[in-house]
Amino acid sequence: MSADVDALVAEVAQALDADLPALTDEMTTWFVEVIPEFRHDEAVRELMVASTSSNLVAIVDLLRHSIPVEQISVPAAAAEYARRFAQHSLSLEALLRAYRLGENRFTQWGITALDRIGDVPTHLALAAVAELSRRTNSYIDRVIEGLIDIYETERRLWNSRVGAARAARIRLVLASEGMSEVEAHHLLGIPVSGWHTAAVAWLPAEAPGEAGTLDAAARAIQRAFGPGTPLTLLNDARTMWVWVQHQAPHAMDVDELHEGMAGVAADVRVALGAPARGLDGFRGSLREAVRTQAVAGTAENGDLRVLSFDDVAVAALLTEKSEDLAHWIARTLGGLAADDPGNPQLRGTVRVFLESGCSYTQAAARLHLHKNTVHYRVRKAEELIGRPLTDDRLNLEVALMARALLWRRLPRPTSAADGVPGP
Repeated sequence: MSADVDALVAEVAQALDADLPALTDEMTTWFVEVIPEFRHDEAVRELMVASTSSNLVAIVDLLRHSIPVEQISVPAAAAEYARRFAQHSLSLEALLRAYRLGENRFTQWGITALDRIGDVPTHLALAAVAELSRRTNSYIDRVIEGLIDIYETERRLWNSRVGAARAARIRLVLASEGMSEVEAHHLLGIPVSGWHTAAVAWLPAEAPGEAGTLDAAARAIQRAFGPGTPLTLLNDARTMWVWVQHQAPHAMDVDELHEGMAGVAADVRVALGAPARGLDGFRGSLREAVRTQAVAGTAENGDLRVLSFDDVAVAALLTEKSEDLAHWIARTLGGLAADDPGNPQLRGTVRVFLESGCSYTQAAARLHLHKNTVHYRVRKAEELIGRPLTDDRLNLEVALMARALLWRRLPRPTSAADGVPGP
């Protein structure tokens, strides 16, 4: 490299140095326009400006004084801005894109400054532009390499800190029976009065555990309910608890869930609780998801990737706590579970109707009733349950049996999460 080229590059850098405040403002304004992740609040915006300014100053110094690229390190403001980017869960790709765009813009500034110098031989001007571009690119490459390490390190540390704090708050909500929904909302950062579905995503013991695998499953679960961000708790290295909020009780797109899980590592499995409302529903849906996971581990169809509580409710509850059995009966039967005067007659008719293969004629004969009477009672029961009797028939029959035989021994469900108040 000739001394003439070196001197010309230094002269260009000196010209740019005089305009750095205006150039910094131009570049930061441009970043905000073309990169959505750069639209910050005022405090972070000031750090972004400081980061941009420190990089421009460093590049100008590199060009003016022929500083070896090996001596380049990430400017302090740029390093802190990368950490803030990680803390705000902004993508590393957006940050790196800004550096590449900035490199191109700076090179254009250099060419413009060179034009203003005038009376420069063409061959010398071309050589100076090539050298300016080479040194600028070397600087950007060097800084990006350091930024990637800074960003990834901060992301891991931040996730660890945030994850631990969030886990403690979630566990407090799960364990504090006297907590109000307002208090739970404050701790979790999400309202708990609406509908929730909880899930357990886990890796079997023999499966390799890869970073991000369970997070991918949580995102697939969320997509099955629509846009949003799931609430997650890493219960251990191989198990994640997931909560999804939704507007209606039956909001999950089953096909979307299976399609989403197809893009997740094949070893990941998912157990779903039933949809439920309120703080009791937030807790209860998780209990059901955990029980579903336990059943999945011993079921004959153990290769199923996605299993819901309604698929295994009978097996999960036969030996479980009576409170949970009462909740399940109430949710399965809806208004038909309530202690209303006319309900015992309706429940008896429904049981016989189901035992008769859903034949009105056979049920009427067994009950010594007119067929139209059976038809009326069945329709009335369906209104109370909220669905046709032929939907989920097995669980319905077991719930009717448990309601008839065990209800007096069970604590009455009082939560609106089940849709049925106690007496």
